Amino acid sequence: MQSPEETFHGHAPILLVLPRDHAMDVQEQSVTDRLHPLFASPDGDVVLSARGGQTFFRVHTYTLKTTSGFFRAMYSLPQSKSPVDDIIYLDEDAEVLEPLLRMVSGLELPPLTDCDLIEKILFVAEKYEMPGPISTLRLLASTQDLLNNPLRLYAFACRHGWEEEAKLASKQTLKLDLFDPCHQETLQQLPSKALLDLLNLRHRRREQLRSRLDTTPFVSGATANCVRCDSVIEYHTWRELKYKIVLEMDRRPQGDTVLDPGLNDWPEAKACWRAKCNKKDCVRLLYDKGETFRVIRQCIEELPSTV
Repeated sequence: MQSPEETFHGHAPILLVLPRDHAMDVQEQSVTDRLHPLFASPDGDVVLSARGGQTFFRVHTYTLKTTSGFFRAMYSLPQSKSPVDDIIYLDEDAEVLEPLLRMVSGLELPPLTDCDLIEKILFVAEKYEMPGPISTLRLLASTQDLLNNPLRLYAFACRHGWEEEAKLASKQTLKLDLFDPCHQETLQQLPSKALLDLLNLRHRRREQLRSRLDTTPFVSGATANCVRCDSVIEYHTWRELKYKIVLEMDRRPQGDTVLDPGLNDWPEAKACWRAKCNKKDCVRLLYDKGETFRVIRQCIEELPSTV
């Protein structure tokens, strides 16, 4: 285990700490003017500066020491005789520090729906060893706002080892076409195993449905005899519909578009529902649309749905 000195001066971020008595009066006034209104209490004994010194946050060292392993280690080092009114210059923007400090200070947290911002906060929370904010952000991963961006959610759930959230997100990614160029950047950021797990899920769904469509009660692709008139019939329209279903499952493995509009509107589906025995005095419909729809829906519902 590293000593506090190694933690502070080694792999952790380097901070610049300046006692207020080293600053000019005009600088002190500038700090006061730029204090965030939620973090301006004179009871605080340390000031955190966001990147560029545009926003300052006055907080209690007790809060930092009890919520951050990094600051706990830093404050275990020998301090100056007058630690009050220190300014700690951080490398993070105010938009990241504000929600992070809200969390560790027990203040109300505004809705966080921007995946980019959440990832930045997660990174900083890990950087400063703050388990509280990490737990809070993990809870947010199950909210609808983040589930609306499932691939991004899956990406940082995998990076942070959140197995349940990764499974939940993987199910939501089934509605996405991963070959759409808009997803390329996120896919490139996925760890290899996470990407393979996602692709394997989609492959298993497609192949299991393909196999199921070749078994009873579905007809095979071979020629057969009409059950009414015994004349030879060929199920080529069903073969074409099966091929279309498999292609659609490859594009959108959730399967919802197979059912609707697929089985209602696809030309291949309409051809199936119109198909009849070729014998003029028979003309029996070859397929039961309602029953076929029901069984295909059941097959899709039984497919694996998470990594």
